[in-house]
Amino acid sequence: MPKMKDFFGAIGKKKNYDSQFWESALVNNRTFNAWYNRLKEIAITCFTWENLPETIDKRFLEMCLFERGMCLFFKDVDMNPSKGGEYLALNTTIGGQLNVYNIPVERRAYATNGYNKNMTEKDSVLIWNNYIHCNSVDDILMFAWRLTNIDRTIDVNVNAQKTPVLIKTTENQRLTVQNVYMKYEGNQPVIIGDKNLDENGIMVLKTDAPYVSDKLTDLKVQIWNEALTYLGIPNVAFNKKERMIKDEVQRTQGGVVASRFSRLKAREEACEQINTMFGLDVSVRYNDELDRSFEDVSRETFEESEEGGDFYE
Repeated sequence: MPKMKDFFGAIGKKKNYDSQFWESALVNNRTFNAWYNRLKEIAITCFTWENLPETIDKRFLEMCLFERGMCLFFKDVDMNPSKGGEYLALNTTIGGQLNVYNIPVERRAYATNGYNKNMTEKDSVLIWNNYIHCNSVDDILMFAWRLTNIDRTIDVNVNAQKTPVLIKTTENQRLTVQNVYMKYEGNQPVIIGDKNLDENGIMVLKTDAPYVSDKLTDLKVQIWNEALTYLGIPNVAFNKKERMIKDEVQRTQGGVVASRFSRLKAREEACEQINTMFGLDVSVRYNDELDRSFEDVSRETFEESEEGGDFYE
């Protein structure tokens, strides 16, 4: 595997670009991907499906809802005909005539391996991600971008504390000064200058960048909690320095519960239609492990607080 410096060096030779720009872009992308993947993992594990046929991939079902906003549940009688067919939940395209409630009558199920199946409202059920029939990926992308922006700003601010200097020199000494700065950036305890180094031709100006990373970290926690609230994940959306009674903390979870309704109700209605059409007993519920985990953490925190656990600190 090629080293990062070799990669950037190759780019510099071919396109004469600044390697620092590409390195920064790489870190930006990796930071964004880290936040996006973390939120995506949470989003697709929020719901627990029960009594689904064995041929249904629960993870893929939730991925379809997350990315596309809909998924088609149906039975393909041509697959495994000895057992009467197989149930599938796949990506779908919708079009054609709408019914009186603006739900597409015609649907086409498809898969990346080339599978295609034309279905209708009489032999398939559309599972929607929420009541407004949209995906979750757009909102998660927005939260991931905001978190990335804050994280990278923190990196810049922290780095400014390490090297809050502006170096002014002549063009003749530009390369020499760059080499000296690289040693300084590399935390070398002693920097040895060349005998030809003209210290009189170098001016160092302090930028005095203010340290704001602590405030940015608080903002990042706030945005993270907003993302969790959007996903219906319990969280304590206030600074730990504040003092709140237990009932007040519990009341802050109202937005969390409300955020669950649209996605949960859309899935529950799909379960009712599936059970009616195919005679199954499929059900879905919000992952109660999330609630139990939050309650356990809250209980431990309150028990450790003052005055018999009345306050959260």
